Amino acid sequence: MMRRFEDARILMYSHDTFGLGHLRRCRTIAHSLVEDYRGLNILIISGATIAGAFDYRARVDFVKVPSVIKLRNGEYTSLARHIDLHDTLKMRQSIIRHTAETFQPDIFIVDKEPMGLKGEVEETLAYLKSRGTMLVLGLREVMDAPHLLEAEWKNNNVMRKIDQFYDTVWVYGPPDFYDPLVDLDVPASVREKMKFVGFLQRSLSNDQAPTHVPEGEYILVTTGGGGDGADLVHNVIHAYQQDPTLQHKAFIVLGPYMPAKQRAKLVKKGSKIPYIQVIEFDNRMEELIAGAKAVVAMGGYNTYCEILSFDKPALIVPRVSPREEQLIRAQRASELGLIEMLLPEAAEDPLRLAEVLKRLPDRAPPSQTGKGDGMRLEGLVHISEIVGDWLDEREQPLPAVAE
Repeated sequence: MMRRFEDARILMYSHDTFGLGHLRRCRTIAHSLVEDYRGLNILIISGATIAGAFDYRARVDFVKVPSVIKLRNGEYTSLARHIDLHDTLKMRQSIIRHTAETFQPDIFIVDKEPMGLKGEVEETLAYLKSRGTMLVLGLREVMDAPHLLEAEWKNNNVMRKIDQFYDTVWVYGPPDFYDPLVDLDVPASVREKMKFVGFLQRSLSNDQAPTHVPEGEYILVTTGGGGDGADLVHNVIHAYQQDPTLQHKAFIVLGPYMPAKQRAKLVKKGSKIPYIQVIEFDNRMEELIAGAKAVVAMGGYNTYCEILSFDKPALIVPRVSPREEQLIRAQRASELGLIEMLLPEAAEDPLRLAEVLKRLPDRAPPSQTGKGDGMRLEGLVHISEIVGDWLDEREQPLPAVAE
């Protein structure tokens, strides 16, 4: 433990409408901070349907708000279909505000969505700003294609509101990898608030040999939450079906949000190939990646950080729509020599994919192939230093007033 603070509190917000990326990122930051600072308590507001499926360290807890899911066309709907979306959003907004009023945080960290889903945190931001809470916006190193992000933010006047509410903007990547606001009209006052802290390094939670990791060498295939990962898994299985010389053991994790019909179909197909093992979900992906010989993934933020953290050869087959975030990240990482990339249409060719999979375990790891500072994994260290300085200032006694 580095230092102790008396009852310091951090509130985090993770809107979680598609996949697990936001919650996993918040949880990583929270666990790192409570390891560094005794007396620090962190509460995560999450909309993830399976927020309770993860372990949380002492002094980290979560508040679950009603789930809203993002559809393929970019629209939203309540997970509870019998409840109107408008009513669900009102409940979420009320719970967020009430949690902030009750918890009274010293710091409020909002993940990725500056005003929250459909503006649901704006009222809470205004309240916390009025009482002097430090307000932080955390952005992935890649948000989306500039034209898509600009259209989304202009409609809601987001850039002005970032300037109005937030004290600082953390970018979870190094400055020379990618700028999340590239080609946007960013006011100088917002630019001054931006701190590129570096990628968020992942580590193993304990020294005990994990019992859920497969024995022997294996290629890990992961699609993150799995909501749109069926095509990648299908293509990997198809490559094994079409090329009998592809004999590396493949351990496939489908993800909890993969639709049930697709999941059942892939489990059945995979069971017919002796080199493939398929599971539905694992809440300790760090251990599976650390134990793998190589990784095949779609390249969301968390998986990419884990590939770098455990220095694994990787093939990325990114999602290309409706968001281009994974595509941009994979293109940049490939440019720097850190990973190999195949576009989805190329991965549909089973013999081409099989050739890549056969050579993947022998590919040099990112630390040996990468150029520049693309592997800088300093984010958690930098965040800890920043938070420690803020909490130190909070605990300084006020100067005595002369009578």
